Amino acid sequence: RCRTGPLDIVFVIDSSRSVRPFEFETMRRFMIDIIGNLDVGANATRVGVIQYSSQVQNIFSLKTFFTRADMERAINSIVPLAQGTMTGLAIQYVMNVAFTAQEGARPPHKKIPRVAIIVTDGRPQDRVTEVATQARNAGIEIYAVGIQRADMNSLRAMASPPLEEHVFLVESFELIQQFGKQFQDKLCRVDMCVEQEHGCQHSCVSTPGSFYCECNPGYRLNVDGKTCSPIDACADGRHGCQHHCVSVQGSYSCRCRPGYYLGQNKRSCIVIDYCSFGNHSCQHECVRIPNGHYCRCRSGYTLQPDGKSCLATDLCNGVDHGCEFKCVSTEGSYHCMCPEGQQLQADGKTCSKCGAGHVDLVMVIDGSKSVRPQNFELVKQFVNRIVDLLDVSPQGTRVGLVQYSSRVRTEFPLNKYHSADEIKKAVMDVEYMEKGTMTGLALKHMVEHSFTELEGARPLSHNIPRIGLIFTDGRSQDDISEWARRAKESGIVMFAVGVGKAVEEELRAIASEPVEQHFSYSADFTTLTHLVENFSLNICPEEGKGETEIRSPCECEALVQFQTNTVAILQSLTEKNILYARSLAQMTARLEDLEKQIANKK
Repeated sequence: RCRTGPLDIVFVIDSSRSVRPFEFETMRRFMIDIIGNLDVGANATRVGVIQYSSQVQNIFSLKTFFTRADMERAINSIVPLAQGTMTGLAIQYVMNVAFTAQEGARPPHKKIPRVAIIVTDGRPQDRVTEVATQARNAGIEIYAVGIQRADMNSLRAMASPPLEEHVFLVESFELIQQFGKQFQDKLCRVDMCVEQEHGCQHSCVSTPGSFYCECNPGYRLNVDGKTCSPIDACADGRHGCQHHCVSVQGSYSCRCRPGYYLGQNKRSCIVIDYCSFGNHSCQHECVRIPNGHYCRCRSGYTLQPDGKSCLATDLCNGVDHGCEFKCVSTEGSYHCMCPEGQQLQADGKTCSKCGAGHVDLVMVIDGSKSVRPQNFELVKQFVNRIVDLLDVSPQGTRVGLVQYSSRVRTEFPLNKYHSADEIKKAVMDVEYMEKGTMTGLALKHMVEHSFTELEGARPLSHNIPRIGLIFTDGRSQDDISEWARRAKESGIVMFAVGVGKAVEEELRAIASEPVEQHFSYSADFTTLTHLVENFSLNICPEEGKGETEIRSPCECEALVQFQTNTVAILQSLTEKNILYARSLAQMTARLEDLEKQIANKK
């Protein structure tokens, strides 16, 4: 048994599709053989196992089993994932999850070594150098075991120094069991570099009963046998490199700037024509640039979010349509639409206002870091779309705006502006706060300050409805329940609007009854405008009430109006479905192409 002291060991096993079933069985045997020679137990060596491909799966953690029999049963029950090779993702999981106290790792002050054994047969499909460095800096000793098709450069980028002690390349899966016995000796030997103060500046190499110092590549060991001095083979200026000279272990190599490749003479640099590779997938035109390429569409087409496909230009996005609520593109033209319950005015652009009742409206918007600057601009557009629906005036509807993150700031109170244009300009001038998400603190500020007569709220005796709209994109970092309750108890009608990672439970706690009419959710910021219609119908409860002209639905004018509205709605839905179908087909084709490229590389 290995009795040099307790260890925390996590096996990180590659189960990508390139590992065939019988090969995976040898990897099982390798783990079982290593564990069989360890002194395992809660107070001895603890063992965890994860497997990875395009995702990471925890088989058992350091706290799950403390007997070899239980571990062996769990290893024998592993079902390979058979997908990609995301080694960097697996190392990230090892660092952030597997070696945490919650998963059974002993705390650092106990000085129990943390060892990760990565076994892989291919080249990683993601970056490993940076995350491996972070893991090693976090105190994790990494052994990189490559089998058959493994990439030696990737193994060296992952492993702990000295590399000759931590990097292993096994020629075939058939030899891994024999290698396991050699690896057992490496893992269990007494490390003289740990047992005594070696004083090596760079690396200490343990030998039976002693040690010696080594320097990193590009350095030489000084006569004291411990310190190192850099070797700069580029310093004499005779290298002849066109772009960059890089010192490498007492020699040098030439490197080119991004967008160039090294010529046959290993010194000159030639610009890379990325478009000539034939795999750019641009639907129309590929444009070469020094560090890559980009796709460009022919005139009359717009580049899609995938950066490759093109669609006919949406006139609503290409012209100043002037639609107050919504622009609907049709082939070669467009028309404006209004929310349900509002009529398109004679100018064909504007909609009837919410003028049946006056309110004091305070909108409280989330300015936390997770929103991001570009999305915060969409939030401001969302606020202005709501303002467009209102009859703003000192005697009519008053509007105030509050922004919050880790703190709360009144952007303007209810009595600051007296027209929709003034408010909309002030909204667009609001600066993004960033930082945290203290929704509870924002609710408290709204109740205690925003709806006071000092800030422009009309007295309760005037029976002017007080409406609070809370907009957020994530979970609050403080409690919201108390001030959400106080807001509603003080007579404020609360609306909750969530987007992205907003928590439905919190939105419902904020919203007034009936909750379904007072809370809305959008999957992302680009679809926020769809929530304006719902808010309009609920914030204008009196709209449409009073004396109404009763018209026969069979009159010619009524039939024509109904037909026009119906055709417009159906046409809009049809166009959206066509766009969605095209985008889905293009994305599917791109994914299939990537799968083929990955398979060919392997």
